This record gives sequence, C-alpha cells and structure tokens, in this order.
Amino acid sequence: MINIHEKTLKDLEFFTVLDQVSTHSITALGKKTVLAILPFSNGEQLKLELDYVNEYLSSFDNDNRIPNHGFETIAKELKLLKIENTYLEVSSLQKIVSISLTVNTILKFLEKFEDYYPKLHQYSKNIEVTKAIIEQVDAVVDRFGDIKNDASPLLSELRKSINLLKGKINSSFSSALNTYHNLEYLDDIRESVVDNKRVLAVKAMYRRKVKGAIMGGSKTGSIVYIEPETTLQYSRELNNLEYEEKEEVIKILKALTDYIRLFSPLLKQYQDFLTKIDVVSAKAKYAKSMDAILPEFSKERSMYLRDAYHPLLYLTNKESGEKTFPQTIGLEKDSRIIVISGPNAGGKSITLKTVGLLQTMLQSGMLIPVHERSTVCLFDRILSDIGDNQSIENHLSTYSYRLKQMNYFLRKCNDKTLFLIDEFGTGSDPELGGALAETFLEVFYERNAFGIITTHYSNLKLLANELPHMVNANMLFNERSLEPMYKLAIGQAGSSFTFEVAQKNGIPYSLINKSKKKIERGKVRFDATIAKLQKQRSKLEKTERSLKENEKKKQTEADKLEEVNAKVQKKLESFQELYDSNQRLIYLGQKVNDISETYFENKKKRELMAELFRLVQIENSKRKKVSAKQKRAEKHKEKQVKQEAEKKVEAIRKKKKAAKKKEVIEEKPKPILKVGDRVRMHDGRAVGSIDTIEKNKAIVNYGLFTTNVSLDLLELVEASKN
Repeated sequence: MINIHEKTLKDLEFFTVLDQVSTHSITALGKKTVLAILPFSNGEQLKLELDYVNEYLSSFDNDNRIPNHGFETIAKELKLLKIENTYLEVSSLQKIVSISLTVNTILKFLEKFEDYYPKLHQYSKNIEVTKAIIEQVDAVVDRFGDIKNDASPLLSELRKSINLLKGKINSSFSSALNTYHNLEYLDDIRESVVDNKRVLAVKAMYRRKVKGAIMGGSKTGSIVYIEPETTLQYSRELNNLEYEEKEEVIKILKALTDYIRLFSPLLKQYQDFLTKIDVVSAKAKYAKSMDAILPEFSKERSMYLRDAYHPLLYLTNKESGEKTFPQTIGLEKDSRIIVISGPNAGGKSITLKTVGLLQTMLQSGMLIPVHERSTVCLFDRILSDIGDNQSIENHLSTYSYRLKQMNYFLRKCNDKTLFLIDEFGTGSDPELGGALAETFLEVFYERNAFGIITTHYSNLKLLANELPHMVNANMLFNERSLEPMYKLAIGQAGSSFTFEVAQKNGIPYSLINKSKKKIERGKVRFDATIAKLQKQRSKLEKTERSLKENEKKKQTEADKLEEVNAKVQKKLESFQELYDSNQRLIYLGQKVNDISETYFENKKKRELMAELFRLVQIENSKRKKVSAKQKRAEKHKEKQVKQEAEKKVEAIRKKKKAAKKKEVIEEKPKPILKVGDRVRMHDGRAVGSIDTIEKNKAIVNYGLFTTNVSLDLLELVEASKN
C-alpha cells in the first residue's frame, strides 16, 4: 500500500508539476483529472500506467501515430439518460455520435497496431466497438443538425403540408401586395416582416381600406403593418401544423433517446476511456518536453539515478536558455542513507528535492528525466521535512514543528520508507539539536529505512562515516573562486566553508580570526581538514575530467584514422581488382595476337577456329553465373573504379607534363632533326626513324606504318650515325 502525505507533495512542488502536465491536456475532463492525480496505491496498476505513457511517448517517433482523442464531455447527457421521459437535443446527439466515432477509430487502430502498443491494446480490448448508436442517430438527424423529413411517416406528411401551405401563403400575399400596390395604398417599401411573418407596409391614411390584422406600425406612425386577410386563415393553419411538427419531433427524439438509454453504461465507458487517453497523452507530451524516460525497475529495493534533472528547474532553464546541472545519486542496501553536507547555495536542497520529486512523479505514473541506464524501485511511504515550517496558526516555532515531524517519522518509518530531511537538526541549540538529530538518525538507520538528509552538523557527518550502510556526500565547491560547482560527490563530507565564504564577502580577517578562537580548536581543525580534503578532491575531479577529455580526443582521432585506413584499404582492393582485370585482358590480347600470327604463317582456318574456341572455353570456365542485377552492379562498380583511376592517372599525367615543360624550358637548345634520326612524339612511347623532311614536317617510319608529323611534336631519341 503506497502512501505519500499531502505535505510531502507540497514540499516537493508536485502540484506545480501537475499544473504543467495539465497544459498538455486537450479536453476539459482530461485537465481536471490530471490536476487530481495522486501517487498510485497499487504497484501493479502503477507499472501498467507507466507502460501506457511509455507506449504513447513512442508513438511520437514512429509513423503509426495514435489518432486524435479530443471530445466534448457528455456528463450532462449521461445524467439526463438516467431520468425517464427526458429526451436529448440534437446537439447532445451529435456529441454522442462524435464520441462514438472517436472511440471506434482509436479501438480499431489499437487492434491493428497491437504489436506497437500491446498494453494500450490490452486496456482497450474490453470496450465494445458498435455502430448502432451512430447509425440510429444518422437515420434521424442530417449533417446540418436538422431532423430528417423521413424520420417518421407522420413528420414527412406534416412537412409536405407545411410546405404546401407556405406556398399558398406566399401566393395569397403576393396577390394582395399587387392589388394594394396598384391602388397606391402601400408605402415605397411595400412590405416588411413582423414576428416572422410577411406584412404589407400600408400608408396610415389607408389602413381602414386594407382588410387584415394590424401587426404594428413605424416609429413615426406614417406606416401601419397589416397581414392581409387572405393569408390569415392559412397562417392559423400553418401554426397548427408547426405545433404538430414540433410535437412529432419531440416524439422522435424521445424514441431515439430511449434507444440510446440502453447504451448508457457503454457511453460512460467511452468517456472514461477518452479521458484516460487524454491523461496518458498529457503525461507523454510532458515527458517529451524534458526527454524523460521509463527507467528499469531493480529487482531489489535499490535505486540509481544517473544524470537526474529537477523537472521544474530544467524546464525553466530550458525556456531561458540557461544550463541545468544534473545529479547522479544512488540508494541501496550498502548505502541506504546519504548525508549531504557543504556550504549553502551549493545545491544540497535541490539535490534532495530532485530525488524526492522524481520518485513521487514515478509513483504517480509519470516518466522521469534521467539517463537510460538508471534504475528505480518503489517505496510504500515517502516522508519529507523541507524548508522553514514555522506554523503561525498552531503557534509552533520552527523547532517545535520539526520535533512534531520527527515524532511522525518515528511512528511511520520502516524498511519500505524513503525519508528526505533538509537542514536536519536546525532550529535549536546546535549542541543539543545536533545530539537529538543524531539519535533520530540512528533510529531511522536501525529500521533499515532509505533516506537523504542535508546538514552542517559535524556529529552527523562523523556518524555517517562510522556506520557501514550510511555514506557522506558533499556538493563540490571551487576552493579558489568559492563558487558552487553544483556537482554531488559521494564518499566524503563537505566543509561549510564558513570562514572562507565570510572572508570572500568582505568580513574583516581580524573578526574571522577572533571568531575562530571562540570555538573549539578541534572543531576548526576538523572543518579545516574536511575543507582541505574537499580541495584535493576538487583537484582530482579536474584531473579526471581532463584525462577523460584527452582520452575521448584520442579515441576520436583513432576512430578517424581507422576510418581513413578502411577507405584506403577499400580503394587499394578496388584498384587491385582493376589491375588484375586489365592484366587478364592484356594476356588475352597476347594470346589472340599469337594465334593471328600462326594463322598469318600457315593460313589454316580450322586450326585458327579451334584455337580461338579453346581460348573462349578456357575463359568461360573461369566465369561464374550471376544475375542481370548483379552484373549491372559489378559493371557499375568497375566503371566507378575506372573513373577514379583515370582521374588519378590524369592528375599524374598533368603533373608529369608540367614537370617536362619545366625541364624543356631549363634544357639546352632543341637539337635539329635530320633524316635517319630515331625520334618519338612528346606524349608517345613508340620510336621511329625519319624518312624525309619537308616544310617543317617529317615522315616517320614505325615499321608497320608511316605517319606525317610536325617537327615541333617530335623529340630526338638517337641521332643518325651517318
């Protein structure tokens, strides 16, 4: 049985969290329900609620978003349905149809995507999907909110008669209008409307000459409004028919309401379901706003909150663009109670409140802003004593109130309790208050309770150091600037930096020294030792942070080198494949050349064909059968590698050309070419001899062929000996 006192909820500002969650509700009933949220009393129900919220949160990041659940409350309609002989207005019927359609859509969606939302589907599967209400209302009410003519045979007849009568009224009125207009009895406006009826605008002087009922007159009295006698009879008939029509509509609505009355429990279930979905949705949206998650539940009674943020502080700082410092803290069997010490304004109280508020939120079915590797557990009771609790109404001092609180703690504290006490022992004589606080703490310890306290009392720090399942912790402080670092360090008590902070705030050193002499030397030395240890710890923290940063940089560099190495290796493999492929093609070219040469010598076609066929068979035996898709992929890859290789070769060629041009500029004068010299082209490898030179052009003989080339494009390989 989970029990969290209202005072604890106020201390931890839980109701402020509910206000923020309620802004994410889209229905009035949902908002009201959110504001009334309290911690769950049943652990199994709580875990189900957390699963609902977690599943809804996941819908924001996938393509299968849960449909809209907005609805207008039907509380008034449900009350009317309980009263016999009442009937629902058309607007109420439309609300019921809307809520039915919305629920049916969500139920079908959850059925379809059961794998995505198993718990929400489980919750919804006992709710009936029915179109009966929708169909029955649609048979009576049209999309404009009017009762259909064919809602009943009598209504259909009545409306036909009404329309016929309205036609007669219009024609008789038009006839009278024309008659009296021709007689010039009517004013320039001719006609008007009074009490929803067409009337003649008769000049006052002719009112006795126009037969009919006077319906009123103008402000000046110059015009009298008269309903012609010919239309009066029809109007009376119309009134009777309209009354009958109204009676028939009420009769139809009563019959329809009686039918819907059978579905009252289902409609109540529909409204409760959509309200629940709205509450779950609001919690999920609130969780998304601060990157909250559902941590893993520990099998034993232990909790470990890593990088935990105070929700209210986080959202306020996020809005103003300021940084929020997360805390990491854990409670388990070996360290059930944590005693946090250190200077004021260092973050002790906010750390205490963070743990308490996150635990309360979790036990109220909300996700919490912690690291995904955090673990949580449930407590049957959360007790708190936070802030200045001076009670003016009860004429209690702060200390009296705190003693009353401690008495309550002593009665309720057990191994399933989490207690949170801020500034433990204050409000009385330091020596006596500290001694009493120490005794209380020992009792909580003996009862195996879990808890966090903040204090400046040295005896409580010493107690935490002596008892095996209690640990000290301190909020780190920069010893040079005397500024808080807002970081919790477990395992060591913190100095209050009383004299250091006083000195920083301009208190004369002589007064500080005098103050030091007024207290026990041992206490000063103890506080000084703690301060010294805290400074050393702070330095170690900096060193550790620096080492971690360096290690992270090295790892990043190593990862980059590994990536580059992998890319180079991949390129080398691709180039090797290209090289092997080209070598094979060169080999094939040589073989074909040898076969061609043999055929050139012996002119044996059969032998030529046999050799070629054998060569093709040998090559085909090495090939593997691949699909057209694979073949295209391989060709594409080969093309890419070739293009890359060609780019690199082109770049190398450009460099070589540039180097050669440089060499040519630096070289001695170009030799004069003559017949018989062995030459080659600047960008070629083939060497030939000059047969003739004519008009700055030479015919170069390469053996198999000759070519006509400009002398400027040739370079000397070997001069003629003649």
